[in-house]
Amino acid sequence: MFPKKELAQLVVSACNQFNIDTVVISPGSRNAPLTVGFSNHPEIKTLSVVDERCAAFFAMGIAQQKQQPVAIVCSSGSALLNYYPAIAEAFYSNIPLVVISADRPKHLIDIGDGQTIRQENVFENHILFSANLIEEESQLKNNISLLIEALQTSITQKGPVHINVPFDEPLYETVEELTPFDFSSVIASKKNQFVDLNKLTSIWNTSTKKMILVGSSFPDAELQKILNVYAEDTSVLVFTETTSNIYHSKFINSIDKLISKLTEDEYKELQPEVLVTLGGMVISKRIKQFLRKLQPKHHWHVDELKAMDTYHCLSEFIQIKPVTFLTELSEEKRNVESNYQTRWLEEKKLRAIKHEEYLKNCEYSDLKSFEVILNNIPDNSQVQISNSSIIRYSQLFDVNSTLQVFCNRGTSGIDGSTSTAVGAAFASKNQTVFITGDLSFFYDSNALWNTNIPKNFRIIILNNAGGGIFRYIPGPLTTNATEYFETPHNLTAEYLSKTYGFEYVQVKDLKSLQTSLTSFYSESNQPKIMEVFTPKEINDVVLKNYFKNL
Repeated sequence: MFPKKELAQLVVSACNQFNIDTVVISPGSRNAPLTVGFSNHPEIKTLSVVDERCAAFFAMGIAQQKQQPVAIVCSSGSALLNYYPAIAEAFYSNIPLVVISADRPKHLIDIGDGQTIRQENVFENHILFSANLIEEESQLKNNISLLIEALQTSITQKGPVHINVPFDEPLYETVEELTPFDFSSVIASKKNQFVDLNKLTSIWNTSTKKMILVGSSFPDAELQKILNVYAEDTSVLVFTETTSNIYHSKFINSIDKLISKLTEDEYKELQPEVLVTLGGMVISKRIKQFLRKLQPKHHWHVDELKAMDTYHCLSEFIQIKPVTFLTELSEEKRNVESNYQTRWLEEKKLRAIKHEEYLKNCEYSDLKSFEVILNNIPDNSQVQISNSSIIRYSQLFDVNSTLQVFCNRGTSGIDGSTSTAVGAAFASKNQTVFITGDLSFFYDSNALWNTNIPKNFRIIILNNAGGGIFRYIPGPLTTNATEYFETPHNLTAEYLSKTYGFEYVQVKDLKSLQTSLTSFYSESNQPKIMEVFTPKEINDVVLKNYFKNL
């Protein structure tokens, strides 16, 4: 059974032609032709999620793990606007998301008809391409051209596209077969810019202080392998983040732990001559402040898609795959005599000793809880981390190198962290552990209203009864409006757990945390939530003292 409407058939066929095999649908009437078409297609898996904001982040989590486009389908009106947070995140995180919205015909817009808004180009500031289709037989060729361009764009440029599909009534008529369509048109791909490797090699081989900074990245064995080669060069210092999914004993994996409390002379000593940046967004605010103040002579950003001038000194946008560039450079480069790497690896060791000493005697708090939680995550797990203070805590620890770590750092919002983690868990073969703060969890609690959550999904909530980060960052506590920043509450996830069929365990001290974690990851017939209550009055003091101790 398929929709009678040719336009709906066209959209479904185009998605199938471009190998989109997963579609997340939110209920509605105007999108009925699309719902019938996708749900009856033998090669497309359809999933139902009621809340459009959650649906979009859920689909984004699937696309994040599959590294290929996932489509989302909604009805007309305000339903579409609920997709926007996830679209913005996908735009800045380079995640292919195909947004398909049903719409009213043009003659019904702005005349007082129900469930209508101006949907055409509604995401224009954060979308790679908008295809506004027209339900007229004479527009078939143009509709096909727009669909091809939209879907190819999402695949090749790795980001969100919007396909707006107007339908007039009737909406529920069906036929037995799909009409065949010709999608043979091909859009020319964009050519990469020329890279003057001789010039860059000359700069590289005459510099004694070179820094490679890796932002958020999908696990990549080839990238890991080539970066290992650079670790043998004493003039090269590699900085990684928790979300880079790159590990090596000679890499600086806790940037803030290293560069906090340096003197002016030490900062100048650390200042690189050449900075090479790879991957997506960088979490560490300190490294951004440092590199903006003490800029390198040369900043090369290597990426197939976007030029990121994060440090306001970009000299070369090298628009090729990072592995390709680093491999080509490695064939021409020579190791340069320098104490740059040795000097800062020694500092890393000293900071690690201070870190261990402090944590050994640290009282029960967010920081101490995070140490215990990270040390107990099973090998080869996928770890999803929410934003705000939680992702920053993760940056202070050595992460088990078998783990794959992800966080929505495109826009750094708390709004869809849980939904993204659910989508990633659905798409992943490995167990998924989601670590989140209380505000982020409750803000996105509709994420649990989803029948596609695997039984081995685990959520750990650090509940400090408010936005704990506002007790740590300078500013909020000096005002008389602290409650509006911190938003204190007495909520617990216990009843939400029961509502959505999760096993639930509550933790209020270090001993019970350690005991509970031993069984938390065991097999079960339900996903599980562990809620760790920490004392909000001391969390900021513990963290501030931690940095003083370094």
